Amino acid sequence: TETGLSLGTPYYMSPEQATGDQAVGASTDTYALGSVLYEMLVGEPPYPGTTAQAVLGRIIAGKPVSATEQRPSIPANVDAAVRKALEKLPADRFASAQDFVTALGDEHFRYGELATVGASAASGPWNRLTMAMTTLAALFAVAFGWSLLRPEPPRPVTRVSVHIPEDQFFDPVRGDFDLSADGLLLVYRGVGDAGQWQLWARSWDALDATPIRGTDGASRPAISPDAQEVAFTVGSSIRVVPLQGGVSRTLTDLAGLTGGLPRWSPDGAWIYFRDASGGLSRLPSGGGMAEVITEVDTAAGDAAHLYVDVLPGNDAVYTVRGPGKDPRIQTVDIETGEIKDLTTGRYPRYSNTGYLLFQDATETTLLAAPFDVERLELTGAPLPLADELLPVGASQVGLNPGNFAVSQTGRLVYRIGGSTGFVVSPVWVERDGLARDIHSGWSVLGDPIFSSLALSPDGTRLALSVLDSDGRADLWVKQLDTGPMPRLTFEGTQNLRATWSPDGQSLTFVSNRAGENDLWTKRADGSGTADLVLDREAQIWEGVYSSDGTWLVFREGGTSAADIYAIRPALDSVPVPLEVTDFQERYIALSPNGRWLAYVSNRSGPDEVYVRPFPEAGSGLVQVSTNGGFEPVWAHNGRELFYRNGANELVAVQFMEDPTFTTVREEILFPMDEYLTSNGRPMYDVSPDDQRFVMLRIDAEAEDTELILVDNWAEELREGVPN
Repeated sequence: TETGLSLGTPYYMSPEQATGDQAVGASTDTYALGSVLYEMLVGEPPYPGTTAQAVLGRIIAGKPVSATEQRPSIPANVDAAVRKALEKLPADRFASAQDFVTALGDEHFRYGELATVGASAASGPWNRLTMAMTTLAALFAVAFGWSLLRPEPPRPVTRVSVHIPEDQFFDPVRGDFDLSADGLLLVYRGVGDAGQWQLWARSWDALDATPIRGTDGASRPAISPDAQEVAFTVGSSIRVVPLQGGVSRTLTDLAGLTGGLPRWSPDGAWIYFRDASGGLSRLPSGGGMAEVITEVDTAAGDAAHLYVDVLPGNDAVYTVRGPGKDPRIQTVDIETGEIKDLTTGRYPRYSNTGYLLFQDATETTLLAAPFDVERLELTGAPLPLADELLPVGASQVGLNPGNFAVSQTGRLVYRIGGSTGFVVSPVWVERDGLARDIHSGWSVLGDPIFSSLALSPDGTRLALSVLDSDGRADLWVKQLDTGPMPRLTFEGTQNLRATWSPDGQSLTFVSNRAGENDLWTKRADGSGTADLVLDREAQIWEGVYSSDGTWLVFREGGTSAADIYAIRPALDSVPVPLEVTDFQERYIALSPNGRWLAYVSNRSGPDEVYVRPFPEAGSGLVQVSTNGGFEPVWAHNGRELFYRNGANELVAVQFMEDPTFTTVREEILFPMDEYLTSNGRPMYDVSPDDQRFVMLRIDAEAEDTELILVDNWAEELREGVPN
C-alpha cells in the first residue's frame, strides 16, 4: 500500500511486481498464469526457494526456465507458450490472455531458442483436447485462487434519513422500534387512526408503512428471527402477533412496577426483565413456567437488570442499574449462571459482525466494541459509531429500550436529537377530560420520574414515589395545590406504592430497606422512623387497609403468580387467603364500606377487573371489564368503580350491591393515552367529591429528532475510523 512495497504470493509474482513497480497490469496476470501452468506441468514453481527473498531474487535475475527440460513429454508449443508468458520484460509477454490461450492450442507455435526441442512430443500423449483442458484448468485455478487471495473491497457506508408520516408520527420520546434480522423491515410504535398507540411495519422496498392489526396500546416491539411475528408489551402483558396482523396470544403477565422488553432466543424462547427491581426471566418456546435466570445483587448496591438482548448461544447481555453508580453491562451464561461485567453503558445489542453495540452512560453516544460471543468477553476498546442520539431517560415510561436497533446484515437504525422534552406534569382532570395543572411549573423533565401516587382522604396532600436515574425510589408528600413537597423516605432503594391510613396521618408502603420487599408504615409528616408492618417469606408488592383500619389486604408472590391475602394485624397471626391461584392478581382495592374487593387478574387470558365479596373467600366473583381492564379505583360515595380499559380509556361503572354486586351502567369518561400508567398500583386517584382525578400527564416533545438508517456501519470500525 505504499511505494516500493511488494504485495502478492512470491512464487507467482512477476519481476516488476517483485521490485515494487506500481505499473502492473494485464501482463503481470499473464506472468502469474504462466507460473501456475508451469507448476501444474512440472510439479513445482518456475523459481523455487527456501525464503521469499530467494524466490524474488531468482524471479528478477534468474535464467529463463523451460518446462520441457524438466518433462520432455510436454509438447513444444506448450513449453514455448509458458516461456513467453514468463519473460522478464512485460513487453515480451503475450499481449493478452487470449493470445496465450491460442498459443497453447496451436501445435505449431514456437518461441525463442528452444523452438525445436520436444517437437516430436506433440504426437505423443498430448493432443488438442488435452491442451485445451489444461488451459481451462489453469485459467480456472488462477481465477479461483485470485478470488480467494484478493481482499474483498470494503462495502460503501451509506446514511439516509428515514421519513415517518405525520399522521403516523413516531413516538417523540420512546425508543420503541426494532429491525428484523435481515434488516429489511422496521417495526415502530406510532399512532393509529383512532389516536391510539399501535405498531407499524415499514419495509424498505415500500414507500409507506402499514399498521399491524391487533397491537393497540403496544410498546417495545421485538421482531422474531424469521421476521414472521413480533412480540410486544401491553400494560403488564407480553404478547405475540403475526406481522401480517391478526389475533395476538399472551406469553406472560408480569408483576411489579414495569416489565417486558421481550427478546427472542435462537431456540424460540423469550428472555425479558420482570420488573424495575428484579432480574431476568426466560420463558420456554412452548410456554409454561418462566425460569428466573438472574437475581439482582442488592448487597452490591444493584437495583435492577434491564434492557436485555439475547446472544447466538441463547446467553444474554443486559444493563445493571443501581443508585449512585454508572449503569453497566453484564452477560449471563444461561447454562452455568455465570455473570460477567463488561463495561459501563446501557441498552446492549449484539451484531454477528462481531460487535456489541450500546449507548454510553449519558445515552447520547452509540458505541461498538469487538465481542467474543463464545467467551462472553469484550476483546477491544469501544469505538464511537454515532453521537447526538436522542436520550431516552433511564426511568421514563415503561423503562424503554435505547434509541437504536441493529440487524444481523450490517444495517443500523438510530435516532438523533437534542432535548427529549419529556415532561411529566401532575394535573387535575375533570370527568369530561378537561385537565389543568395542579401547581403551575410543577413538573419533571426527563429523570427523575414519578412512579406511584395516592391522594390523602381529605384531598389536601398527594403521596408520590419518585424514581431517580439510578433506579432508587423514595416517597415524597406534596401539599396541594401550591405547597411544599418534603421527602419522606431515605432508606433502601425501593420505597413505593404508598396508601394512606383512614385518618390520613400515616402512609403504608412497600420497601426493601430490610432486604426483601416488606410492608412498612411511617407518619405522613415525616416525623419518627418507619415501622415494619408485615414481613413475609415471599415478596410483598402492595397493601391496603380497610376504611375502618381493621383489615390489611396485601399481595405477595413472584413473577409467574401473585396472590392476595388479608390479615387483621391486631387479631390474626395467620393471613386469610383471598385469591390464591396460578394466575396473576394485582391492583387490589377495597370498597369504602369494606364489602367488596376489586382487583385485576389474567385468569381469562388478558387482564380484566374483577369484584368479589370481602372478606368471604371463594364466592360471588364478578367480572366487571370485558375487553381488558386494570387500575381499579373506588369512588368515595361507594356507588362507582373506575378503571382503565383495554383501549386506554377511563371507565366509570355504576353498580348495585344488594344482595350481590351488579353492574348497572358503564360510562367511558375520557381517553388516557397521555397519562402515565403503572403495573402495581393505579397511577391516578379520585378526589373526595368524586368529580375530578389526579393524574400524571405526559407532555412528550422531541426537538429536531431524526431517524437515521446506516448500511455497512462495521466497515468504519474495521478501518478504525469513528463516525
